[in-house]
Formats: sequence, structure tokens, C-alpha cells
Amino acid sequence: MANKPVKQSPAPDWAERIGSLRLQLSLTQASLGQQLHYSAMAVSRWERGLQEPPADCYIRLGDLAGNPDCWYFWERAGFRSSNVISALPKNKRILPKETFPEFDIVIAGSGAKIANGKKSQLVAIPLLSLYAGSHGTAGDKELDLEAARAEEMVAALASWCPNPSSTTCLRVKGTSMAPLITEDDIMAVDYSQTNHATLDGKVVIAWHKDTGLSVSRFRCYRGVQILEAENREYQPVTLGCDRGWRIIGRILWWTRMAP
Repeated sequence: MANKPVKQSPAPDWAERIGSLRLQLSLTQASLGQQLHYSAMAVSRWERGLQEPPADCYIRLGDLAGNPDCWYFWERAGFRSSNVISALPKNKRILPKETFPEFDIVIAGSGAKIANGKKSQLVAIPLLSLYAGSHGTAGDKELDLEAARAEEMVAALASWCPNPSSTTCLRVKGTSMAPLITEDDIMAVDYSQTNHATLDGKVVIAWHKDTGLSVSRFRCYRGVQILEAENREYQPVTLGCDRGWRIIGRILWWTRMAP
């Protein structure tokens, strides 16, 4: 008696969406895997529905897909559009294009460029699971912000993010920058702005191998470069005395929940 052919189960929806996105982007499995920091074999398993991607891959897939398809991948990562939409006050919220068609959505940290056009634009900025310490408080040791894990998305006006492809958010630990910036505030950092000559008087993120990420005000007094706290009870750091310090980027703005 002839064996009946085994009926294969259809691939899950997420597998088909990954394959469709790859073809839409004209990428091979190897090139898509390279962008996601995974192997071509892993992409193949995803597209065949044998293994579902982890959350960090879904976030990057959403970044590659752009609006409105980004919402599908972000939700697979555990995000909800309602969480993103409610991240800021009503006049600064990011919404899916089909809900708010007169706006364009730009995904920050993804290489996306602000285009000239008639539509107003919003930027979805990754909120990293990282803390920058203020003076006297150690921050996270991660140096490469592009490689850090995103836990949520924050919406902002495009005019607040001049370089969306190199903008991300992180939180504050410590109180030496109070009352300007307080503990648990969310800061947007542009990590393309590292030229010391343009940062005098600006709030910056610096990094040191011993203290990790740090938020300070950068000053240059007669050629001497220092990092200052807003609270003058904390001693400033002179950069020339310790060559282990690096300026990671400029703080564009910060926000907090109302008490």
C-alpha cells in the first residue's frame, strides 16, 4: 500500500512576513542576517517557521520595514502601538500612518534620513536599557550605543532630532545634574555630535572604562576641557588629566513624568 504524502503545515504568519520583507528589500538571507547580526541559516529557519526570531531581531526588522509595517514586528517584540503612542503628550505622539496619514514616521537609529516633503514628520527613538550616571554615580559600561538593546520607543518631533540615524534615548542615574536633569529622566543623545569644538557649554554623554556612561556639561576654559555637574558641590573632571574619557554624544533634550 502506497504511503500517503505527509501534509505540511502552513508557515506561520510571522515567517511569511519576514520572507516578504526580505524580498521587498531585495536582500539575500545572508545580507539580511548580516544587518540583524545573525547567520543566513538563522534567517532561513525563521522564514520556514522552524524557529521564531528573538525580540531584538523583531525590533531591527521593524526598523528596516518602516511605517506602517514596523508596527507588526515591534508588536512581535512585545511592544504595543498604544505604548509608543502614549510615550509623549498628544501633540508629540507617533501614530501609525493609517491612523494619522498627514504625518511621516522616521525610525531613529536605523540610518533613516529626514526627507524634504510637505508632510510633518515624527521620529520613533529607541529607548535603550542603559543608564548614564551623573557625577559620583557609575553608569552602564556599554560603549557602543548602536549595539545596545532597546526596551521601548519614544516619539518626538522631527525638529528635535536633526540626525535621526544616530539618535537614541537612555535614562539617568544619580542627582548631581539636578535640578536640570534628575534621576530616571529620559535623555535623547545624538552620538554623531562628538566634536569638542562644537560642544562647549552643551550637556553631553561621556564614557570612561571605570565609571561607564556619564552625563555632564562640557566646558572649555582657556583650552582646558572639563566635565561639570550642575550641582557645584561635585568636583569637575579635567579631561586632559585622564585620557580614558571619551565624549559619546550630545544630549538634545530630556523629559520626565509629571509628579
